[in-house]
Amino acid sequence: MTTAPGIRPHVSADVSPAVRPGGRFGPPPLPAFPFSWDGTRVPPEVAELREATPVRRVRTLAGDEAWLVSSYELCAHVLKDDRFSLKDTSAPGVPRQYALTIPPEVVNNMGNITGAGLRRAVMKALNPKAPGLTDWLRAEAHRLVDLIAADGPTADLRGAFCEPYSAGMHCRILGIPQTEAPAFLRSLDIAFMNSPCPVAGARLNWDRDIARMAALLDDPATHGLMGELAALRDDADHAHLSDELLATVGVTLFGAGVVSTSGFLAMALVYLLTHPIARDLLRDRPDLIGPGVEELLRVNLSIGDALPRLALEDVRLGDVGVRAGELVLVLVEGANLDPEKFPDPHRFDVHRDNTADHLSFGGGAHYCPATALGRAHARIALEVLLDRLPDLALAVPASQLVWRTGFMKRIPERLPVTW
Repeated sequence: MTTAPGIRPHVSADVSPAVRPGGRFGPPPLPAFPFSWDGTRVPPEVAELREATPVRRVRTLAGDEAWLVSSYELCAHVLKDDRFSLKDTSAPGVPRQYALTIPPEVVNNMGNITGAGLRRAVMKALNPKAPGLTDWLRAEAHRLVDLIAADGPTADLRGAFCEPYSAGMHCRILGIPQTEAPAFLRSLDIAFMNSPCPVAGARLNWDRDIARMAALLDDPATHGLMGELAALRDDADHAHLSDELLATVGVTLFGAGVVSTSGFLAMALVYLLTHPIARDLLRDRPDLIGPGVEELLRVNLSIGDALPRLALEDVRLGDVGVRAGELVLVLVEGANLDPEKFPDPHRFDVHRDNTADHLSFGGGAHYCPATALGRAHARIALEVLLDRLPDLALAVPASQLVWRTGFMKRIPERLPVTW
């Protein structure tokens, strides 16, 4: 078995309780993580751990042990400290949060993009100020609301708005036909699944999507980012770029981008529909939707698991000594709702002076490259929805929402609304 340099091989621990002589059991089992898939309330364990043991051993879905970090100060430290690695969480033999559903080498996707010399092209494509993009987003939001209104209440806002809106935006950014969206969308339920063991469909979907995106490189209708990447194949300075590598850029940007933006938008709507005072404020004061999106990024519970890092060397983290090769999980909702950083953290306050310090986009070397795009995507969607459907409300009691389990994002399976 091989491991990344400096990392000790890991052997999964026996999860059965140890029995001491005399028949008494050993220490109680570790808390199982994640705690809850319900996106309407913060799991009670979050505050309890942050106050008592902000660096705490937990048991992951994969059955391995990890350190769960839940205070803002320590979460921010882990994300900024290069001794905690994202890339090495995919190394063979290390403890896992859950089974990989993408090839291990793709885990550090932006690092690979940078290493291939493609970062500039990708960042340009993700800029919401790209010509015509915000106009397209607004027109598309209105088009989707037209369809919803024509069908009449009720509607599944996640399926009828959030997903097609996000998928359409990413097709436009990539420069591939809008008709391609359903083909790439159908893989995401598996690609972003949290499973304790490998998922048979993950590789099948991956290979199919890579082949489909690679074929689009030769499609004369392809433009945008994929058209720009396709043109690089004729440049001698980019002879190292294979069609598979270029297709990987497209598939990963579509998947990660759609799941993140549609998931956040759905959960922002869940928050507003279950907090009508916040909904009414943003509806009646559209000038506050910009800062409102920032506060929604802080308070909503869309990040269903935690941000994983692997310790590359022994590190002191708060009162705990983390050893090289151990898995560390950054609990974003713990950090974002930490009263030490955000006083009265559960209050929705568009006038906070430090709201943008939230960790919903990660931090350090792996800070999300699409932050401005994500904000614009949500802001325009909420502007249109709250203007066109001012009486938007849940069509069922919040307790009847069905939450997806075993997924990297907290999302309702359906978001039934009336207006």
